[in-house]
Amino acid sequence: MNYYKTGQFAKLANVSERTIRYYDKIGLLKPSFVMENGYRQYSDLDLLKLQKILSLKHLGFSIEEIFPMVMDNTNLKESFDLQIDLIEDKISHLQSLKDALKRASQTPDLSWNMILSLVQLSNEETNIIEQYKNAKNLNDRISLHEKYSTNKQGWFNWLFNQIDFSKVNRLLELGCGNGKLWQENKIDLRNREIFLSDISEGMVEEVRNKLGSDFNCIVADAEKIPFKDSYFDSIIANHVLFYLNDLNLGLKEIDRVLKSDGILYCSTYGKNHMKEITEIVQNFDSRINLSNHSLYDIFGLENGEDILSKYFSNIQRMDYQDSLAITASKPLIDYIMSCHGNQNEILGPRLNEFKEYIEELLENNGKIVVTKEAGLFVCRKRVIQ
Repeated sequence: MNYYKTGQFAKLANVSERTIRYYDKIGLLKPSFVMENGYRQYSDLDLLKLQKILSLKHLGFSIEEIFPMVMDNTNLKESFDLQIDLIEDKISHLQSLKDALKRASQTPDLSWNMILSLVQLSNEETNIIEQYKNAKNLNDRISLHEKYSTNKQGWFNWLFNQIDFSKVNRLLELGCGNGKLWQENKIDLRNREIFLSDISEGMVEEVRNKLGSDFNCIVADAEKIPFKDSYFDSIIANHVLFYLNDLNLGLKEIDRVLKSDGILYCSTYGKNHMKEITEIVQNFDSRINLSNHSLYDIFGLENGEDILSKYFSNIQRMDYQDSLAITASKPLIDYIMSCHGNQNEILGPRLNEFKEYIEELLENNGKIVVTKEAGLFVCRKRVIQ
């Protein structure tokens, strides 16, 4: 292992000493050693970490987003594979932009539609990062549940078993995410049309690559469903409704595209869901808010039946009995950093300190037990006499 003073390290990496000192100051890249005289010494491993930081920064990630991505820098292959995937996506985008510009340059009379498409294509580079973040955040959240849930049936298996496929010819899933519901649960697709939709183009592309052509994978907004009236026998909205900008509009759309005897399967959380994780982060720093909105207040187990009763009848609530028994710090930290609140901004510069805090809790208690409170509403479209 080679070691370098700050100036040598900066020169080796072709960055300024000011950049290295800044990363040290904010805790993003600390030196391996600090000598008694105050001199910093950086190692070859620090150089690898710096390479990843610079690569992610070049790809468009913010400093706050980079913090959790470089916290565990021991798996070099995983680190390089991540960078390769993102760079390939960026190359593909730039090649598409180049081809579009060539076509435009050879067109005698540019139309406004062609100019508009060029503007949109030029702006799409940021979507590469957004799609990656959406996919990673979802995978981190699912991963924590898969590793540490005490109910070994698993949420997706349980949810699949609640769906009555005997009368389903056409089914729509809203907000399909990464398609987890369909990866391990097999269904006879003969004489059936199943549409998997998500508002994220990146998610839809991932599902299409995973599941092939057996499913119809489409980009669609739940508040503007692109199908005619009374088209579907069943609709699934798995932990989706509380994310809608206009819940009533979304429910009206679901009601519109369901057949007269159609069934809606929609899942949500209760107010105590994962409450211990919220307590843990706020005990560490009271400023942290893991969600900008209380999802269960928008559409939860407690108020879901009242909200649904405006559009549906025969509403049945089914609770999924489960909890988490977490025994390792990294999956929990990954989950926390994947949330929709302000945790990246606050925890990013203090991730090592936060990791020590979580590991102390695990050492003192053996495990961290977390309440899960999730369930499903099954309801029929109301028939107006």
